[in-house]
Amino acid sequence: MKIWVDADACPKPIKNILFRVADRLKIFISFISNQRITIPKSQFINTVQVSGGFDIADEYIIEHLKPLDLVITADIPLAATIVEKNGFALNPRGTLYDRDNIPEILTMRNLKDELRSAGMEIRGPSQFRPGDTEAFANQLDTFLNRIKNDKGK
Repeated sequence: MKIWVDADACPKPIKNILFRVADRLKIFISFISNQRITIPKSQFINTVQVSGGFDIADEYIIEHLKPLDLVITADIPLAATIVEKNGFALNPRGTLYDRDNIPEILTMRNLKDELRSAGMEIRGPSQFRPGDTEAFANQLDTFLNRIKNDKGK
């Protein structure tokens, strides 16, 4: 299992959690972005800078994803593709996307997008808060423990 991070929009507190997880659990994590990001020295962490452009980082992640890999992303269409390819997607706010919840979440996202296109004012997500960081850390811990236990069976 590998963790991929859609890094351009990933909040710094989430990146910091992932930096610690990589070394502590010896999990390979790749931060994919279209701009340069700074990471600590680690044999378990790397960055891939892709060219600028719409969904180029997403396409890179999809192309390299293996079943059971985890992708950290707030991008719901990307999360839907990841789940479709038997991967897992975790939102930086702590929502784990799976086959049960992604269809409804994607439908709501698309509806809001249509309403915005029609001129309606639809609020975006609220500001990232410390509680979001805690929810992410808890969900990541639960997920990694579940994967570890599944491997032991």
